[in-house]
Amino acid sequence: MDVIGQLTQQFSLKPAQVEAVVQLLDEGNTVPFIARYRKEAHGGLDDQVIRELSQRLEYLRGLETRRQEITQLIQAAGALTPELSLALDKASTLTELEDLYRPYRPKRRTRATIAREKGLEPLAEQIWSQQEGDPLALAALYVDPEKELASPEDALAGALDILAERISDDASLRKRLRVVAAAQGELICKAADPEKPSVYAQYYDFRQPVRSLPGHRVLAMNRGEKEEFLKVSLSLDREKALSIVYSASVSGQNPCSRAVEEAARDSYDRLIFPSLERQIRSDLTEKASEAAMGVFSANLRQLLLQPPVKGKVTIGLDPGYRTGCKVAVVDGTGRVLDTGVIYPTHSAAKVEEAKAVLKGLIRRYKAEILAIGNGTASRETQAFAAEVIASLEKEGISPVPAYAMVNEAGASVYSASPLAAAEFPQFDLTLRSAVSIARRLQDPLAELVKIDPKAIGVGQYQHDMPAGRLSQALEGVVEDCVNSVGVDVNTASPSLLEKVSGLSSAVSKNIVAYREENGPFQNREQLKKVPKLGPKAFQQCAGFLRVPESRDILDHTAVHPESYKAAKTLLELTGYSPKGKADFSGLREKVEALGFSAAAEKVGVGEPTLRDIVSELLRPGRDPREELPPVLLRKDVLSAEDLKPGMELSGTVRNVTDFGAFVDIGVHQDGLVHISQISKSYIRHPGEVLHVGDIVNVRVLSVENQGKRIGLTMRDVPQS
Repeated sequence: MDVIGQLTQQFSLKPAQVEAVVQLLDEGNTVPFIARYRKEAHGGLDDQVIRELSQRLEYLRGLETRRQEITQLIQAAGALTPELSLALDKASTLTELEDLYRPYRPKRRTRATIAREKGLEPLAEQIWSQQEGDPLALAALYVDPEKELASPEDALAGALDILAERISDDASLRKRLRVVAAAQGELICKAADPEKPSVYAQYYDFRQPVRSLPGHRVLAMNRGEKEEFLKVSLSLDREKALSIVYSASVSGQNPCSRAVEEAARDSYDRLIFPSLERQIRSDLTEKASEAAMGVFSANLRQLLLQPPVKGKVTIGLDPGYRTGCKVAVVDGTGRVLDTGVIYPTHSAAKVEEAKAVLKGLIRRYKAEILAIGNGTASRETQAFAAEVIASLEKEGISPVPAYAMVNEAGASVYSASPLAAAEFPQFDLTLRSAVSIARRLQDPLAELVKIDPKAIGVGQYQHDMPAGRLSQALEGVVEDCVNSVGVDVNTASPSLLEKVSGLSSAVSKNIVAYREENGPFQNREQLKKVPKLGPKAFQQCAGFLRVPESRDILDHTAVHPESYKAAKTLLELTGYSPKGKADFSGLREKVEALGFSAAAEKVGVGEPTLRDIVSELLRPGRDPREELPPVLLRKDVLSAEDLKPGMELSGTVRNVTDFGAFVDIGVHQDGLVHISQISKSYIRHPGEVLHVGDIVNVRVLSVENQGKRIGLTMRDVPQS
């Protein structure tokens, strides 16, 4: 197989680009390292393309391994012909390969197997030849009561079972029928019990062509079927399909041909169509799952890269009714200063006591932000926080804090994890959640990497996805996000460090243990002293680890140590001192005056690397997340009862799905902006316009079920 050729065609790349990526992957380099530090080799491909190419490479190599296995098995059975060998070589999918192997695969005991055991293969061959003759007369020669062939009809039925299986095993016929089913088939959905209400009511009498069926509907029907509310089936014009089966098997107009035609009908109804239905539904599910994982990955990427609220004392509030609202005060670096429990939803006396406690914490620690989890009792806690803020404003307290709603999905998962227990052994589960909510606002990336991505709640039908494939996709997103931002080696937790290119869990723990024993790292070179952090790991991780304490400004940047010499040569070439203050303003203009190509040649690196070095020197220690819209902070509060159609509000996009986006507008329930209400112009997917974390202006369209269903629109609403 020409793997390079296939990848080149599929990704519309140059062969040299693909060859470079494949070689770099085979050498054990990580995707973030290849994307960031080997741009000259692959022509500047981004991490998502390289990751997709890596996954496709793995599939193609798996396909080639299976091709060789099947070829060897067929050869061992003495059935490999030049024609079959050529067909195996041309097969481009696992399905095509398995179809070709189907006639030779060891089968369970089928009706055809039993017929062969009774010696009816020669009779089947005679009928298959479709020569003149009466099939029953031919079958009469095989009557044998000892073999349970009491009549010619019994023998003929067994022979037709053999032919039905032969027709079913025809790989080219199956391929033709799959194409027809995908183009002309319909998926039909009926209620298992029409009188039984469920969330799947819209699918109780539903049908749609396979070719136009959206992925989210496929997954919804699958789940409804699994929960026994729905019955799902494939509809295909039987006569049209049978005509295709006949064309591949019937070659005459005599009695034997009519017998073959009978076998073909049985083959289609009993063997081919059920298999075809499973295959089409499996293909639809796989395609829908891949699309859903793509949406989940995009949402997760946006969530992880939300702008941090740095350097501000934050109070995390984890709302609750019976057990009260858990409170955690953390300083600007995430260090826990204080914890407690208040009861803002209990008696009037308890509410006043809660206000006094919260005001006292705000004053004592000069808290600037309240981070409120959006779970149970969040609406009441939000209203309570707004009252406290208003009271502080009247008292002239400065600074008066604002509040932000924080998606707390996964906080309880984290708080009950061994990681949280090791991090906060002195706190119970609920207080750990409050700390996590506060830190999640301060630095979403550093906190969310501690949680299984599937528990973060920005996907659709994630529990129906192939677990292994979903984990692989989401872990890739986390890895790319962590490495695109960079990590402070002197403050990062082991859970954050292990997402850095080239670092394992064990090495990450060794880094933390080393800095605890020896004090903060003073430069990147010191990383080489960490146990088990060898040359390859250092090469992969060094550029993504920042050392703010270092005297060498390059250790504060994403410039890789292998390019330090080039960076210092560049500074000398442009009249700057590598040992001077970190003010290289005007550097780009000086390099442009020299010409990037000429300057790159003089300093001994490629032009893409030179451009990266210049960008890093102009903004050492920059955080790319700071360029995104800031977190939406509030001081007042709305309830669902306050909402009226026509109201215009600002909100934060919490989740993007195939059918629309959910927006937090400051009430307990997120509102839905349906895909048709996002833009005046046509869009194929909400993700073309909206991303998790975006701040958007919306207008209320409808409020139903006491605020449990809120319809929003962005059409004709000016966006700031």
